[in-house]
Amino acid sequence: MQLHAQRTTLRLAETFTISRGSEDEAEVVQVEISHEGASGFGEAAPIARYDESADSALAWLEHVELGDDPFALDEIFDSLPPGEQAARAAIDAALHDLQGKLTGLPVYRLLGLRPQGPPTSWTIWLGDPDDMARRTEKVAGRGFKRLKLKLGGFDGLDVERVNAVRAVTDLPLMCDANEAWTLDEALEIIPQLDIEYCEQPLKAGDPGGATLRERSAVPIYVDEDCHALGDVAACAERAHGINIKLAKSGGIREAVRMAHAARALDLGVMLGCMVESGLGIAAATQIASLCHHVDLDGNLLLAEDPWPGVEFDDGIQWPSDQPGLGVREEVPDPR
Repeated sequence: MQLHAQRTTLRLAETFTISRGSEDEAEVVQVEISHEGASGFGEAAPIARYDESADSALAWLEHVELGDDPFALDEIFDSLPPGEQAARAAIDAALHDLQGKLTGLPVYRLLGLRPQGPPTSWTIWLGDPDDMARRTEKVAGRGFKRLKLKLGGFDGLDVERVNAVRAVTDLPLMCDANEAWTLDEALEIIPQLDIEYCEQPLKAGDPGGATLRERSAVPIYVDEDCHALGDVAACAERAHGINIKLAKSGGIREAVRMAHAARALDLGVMLGCMVESGLGIAAATQIASLCHHVDLDGNLLLAEDPWPGVEFDDGIQWPSDQPGLGVREEVPDPR
């Protein structure tokens, strides 16, 4: 198998803000694995929070040897260098895409899964309360069934943010504080919020996690606390659910293991994403049916998605019925 990787810049339709900062574009790495006349594609969305970047992903990929059997996944992944989960996820996605094209099957069928997952939420990124309410009104009628509010403004206005959004919509709300609150703040703020669940209110590893889990008025989901399968059991002690992202877990195979382990521990399962093109989102849609909640709007945040093929319909991000991941790169018209 031959591997090719390239850096790509994805431009957002609007500036995206969370408690840790803002971005207008995201750098990803897209990989192509070719074998016997077919090519599989995958995307790495490196997470700066974990000291990963497009540069580090490209450097890691230079040391990857894939062998000659795209179906020998155990052997391939046992031989990969350590680290760089986003780049590992790109390899994983490209191999699944290649397998699907060689067999003529979409990836979700290769995995024996249903195509339909829960509706995706749409993210209302962090801003002042009135701004978040205005942006909520702007997405009315676009078909979203749930909204995820980014909180953690370090200004005492998080309750007002949720109240402002609630005043303009009846859709179910959840929030993500991105590690912004202390235990005391979380215990004070969360009971005042009209939300279904709260994602990562405390810093990863905060010793107050178990206390918040016991005392919270709504379920607590953890994101930054949960990366791969080995983290799931500990998360059961500090949360009611986990947020799986392929860029954290290292790909579809590990994400499936995490989902089954979480369910065995009676944890809720959420499937999230980074800012990604349709190529990255397509990989996640293949396993959405394993999850209770889905937050796969990364490609919908872009000014233009260079990898169309994921269908957004009735609030759901649907995997394609085409072989593999079912997306194709859209080459710009040179005219």
